[in-house]
Amino acid sequence: MKRTLCILFLGVVCGLAAHLGWLAYTGGGAANQNREEFGWMKAKLKLSDEQLQRIKALHDASTPRLRALAEQEEKMRDELSAFENERKAEGNVDFLAFARFVEKRRGLERECVQSTAKLVSESSEVMTPEQREEYLRLLELALGDAKGEKGPEAGLRRSE
Repeated sequence: MKRTLCILFLGVVCGLAAHLGWLAYTGGGAANQNREEFGWMKAKLKLSDEQLQRIKALHDASTPRLRALAEQEEKMRDELSAFENERKAEGNVDFLAFARFVEKRRGLERECVQSTAKLVSESSEVMTPEQREEYLRLLELALGDAKGEKGPEAGLRRSE
């Protein structure tokens, strides 16, 4: 009986540890990162507590949609890999299927851009004109860095 209780207790402890580890890896870690990002945003843009709460609410409301789009994007990457594997293995590609895939991916990219633009627009509406200008400047710099471009001139090259 003692051995059974010991094994059950050990199982519960291991299960609890695994669960807490999973939360830290997925949900808990993301929440902590969001706190850091919002804290940085508040300090950098000099947001009031009310502004920050409204921006957090906007982000919270958009998170399910953005996560769903990210999952779709991941599936599209897998599908593209399947096309590439088929091309390598068989030496041919179903061009009609690939054309449908490309069109579907373009639609997904449009949805991603629209969802992100909506979040940026709604967030910037909460800000004063000075805060908005700094926010958009920082986003422009971040987008330039994401594309491998550096410095303020990065945004100029894209708009030319």
